[in-house]
Amino acid sequence: MKIYGKEYQKYADKRAPSSPIVKDCLWAFFVGGGICAAAQVLKRLYTEFMIPKDAGTLVSVSLIFVSALLTGLGIFDKIAKKAGAGTLVPITGFANAVSSAAIDTKGEGFILGVGAKIFTVAGPVILYGITAGSVYGVIYWVIKCVAGA
Repeated sequence: MKIYGKEYQKYADKRAPSSPIVKDCLWAFFVGGGICAAAQVLKRLYTEFMIPKDAGTLVSVSLIFVSALLTGLGIFDKIAKKAGAGTLVPITGFANAVSSAAIDTKGEGFILGVGAKIFTVAGPVILYGITAGSVYGVIYWVIKCVAGA
C-alpha cells in the first residue's frame, strides 16, 4: 500500500507522540534565563576585579569557551536535549554549532575536515548576518540623508 502527501501526513500525525509544549517551553525559558543570569554574574565579577570596559568582551569569550568545552565533552548536547531552544542563547548556540562541526569532521583531518567544514552551520549565519547588516546600514544612511536634506 502506497501513501502519498496528505494521507501520509494524517498517518504520521496519528502515530507521533504528542509534545509536552508547556514543559518544553518552561525548560527552555529557565535554561536560557540561567545562561543569561550566569553571564550577568560573570560581567559583575569581571567589572569588579578586572578592567570594567573589557567585561563584556570577557563574558563573551567565557561563554564561547564554556560552550565549546561542554560540546567537546558531550555535555552540551545532553543539556540541549532537555532544554531545547534554551541553549540557543545566541553566543552559546553559535559556539556549539561551530564546535560540533569541527568535532564531527576531525576524522577527515585538520585541512579537509575541520578547516573545510568548521563553518558549515555557522557560515550562512555569518554571511547573511553581514549582508543584512550592510543592507540595513545603507537603508539607515539613505533615510538619514533624506531626513537631513
